[in-house]
Amino acid sequence: MKIHLDTDFGGDPDDACALAMLLGWPGVEITGISTSLDRDGLRAAYVVHLLSLAGRTDIPVAAGAAASLTTLATAAPVTGDERHWPLAIEGRPSPPGAALDLLAASLSAGAVLVLIGPYTNLAMLEVARPDTLARSTVVVMGGWVHPPAPGLPAWGPELDFNVQFDTRAAEIVFASAGDLTLATLPAALGATLRSADLTRLRASGPIGASLAKQSEAHALDAGMAGLGRAHPGLPDDLVNVHWDPVACAVALGWPGAVVDRMSLSPESRDGVLRFVPDDRGRTVRVLTGVDGEAFGAMWIAAVEAAQR
Repeated sequence: MKIHLDTDFGGDPDDACALAMLLGWPGVEITGISTSLDRDGLRAAYVVHLLSLAGRTDIPVAAGAAASLTTLATAAPVTGDERHWPLAIEGRPSPPGAALDLLAASLSAGAVLVLIGPYTNLAMLEVARPDTLARSTVVVMGGWVHPPAPGLPAWGPELDFNVQFDTRAAEIVFASAGDLTLATLPAALGATLRSADLTRLRASGPIGASLAKQSEAHALDAGMAGLGRAHPGLPDDLVNVHWDPVACAVALGWPGAVVDRMSLSPESRDGVLRFVPDDRGRTVRVLTGVDGEAFGAMWIAAVEAAQR
């Protein structure tokens, strides 16, 4: 199966966890990786670094959009913190349009497009080359439909970062993608990385050691253990939520993900975009549940396989 990954790599380590899983998933060909919110190419450089740990210099990488189409806001990756990335890594900017060319090439090769950051690059592709997305299969991380289940944090759609950071891009992708799946945040909350997983992860190889180090740092800075203890639906030793790996697993047809068909329309309230049930809307696939225990076992096995 061919996958193109579009990512805001270099912030929350779940992007790196997603890429590591794809590298070890049997039968997957990554046709390209494009980065969003990548003003100086540092996110792309982080991608190349992780690929080098797996000896995968064959995968093309292109730095894409620098800012939100909606607000022109930017967002920088983690810098100056060796708990996440080596300090010597320098930016790897790409020529203008390189990310769009790479996305178009992946589409031509029949790849599924998996978006695990803001949807800016894909929206720019549709604006620059109208009707390109009509023949695409797209899986996006995000798209708020229903609230989290009882026992989970009572978050609202304003925390749906990938959508809210660039709402215009999200509207374009929602309207234009030929076959669209929303891997929603509330459903993905069922798949977690726990402290109990870190010993095995560190021992798996250089990628696993890097993921464990980054995830521990993120957990400390974001107060993930406190979040876990405060909500009975989360583990007490919570390190992170596997947001982006879940989206990739959905794209790959992993059977532990529950995906339903719904008719939805975009709706903006007070500047917050969500997707609401509407008989006159478009029919999309929506992630509604995840077998969290099975996902954790599958994910770490794929990361181990990526390093053999």
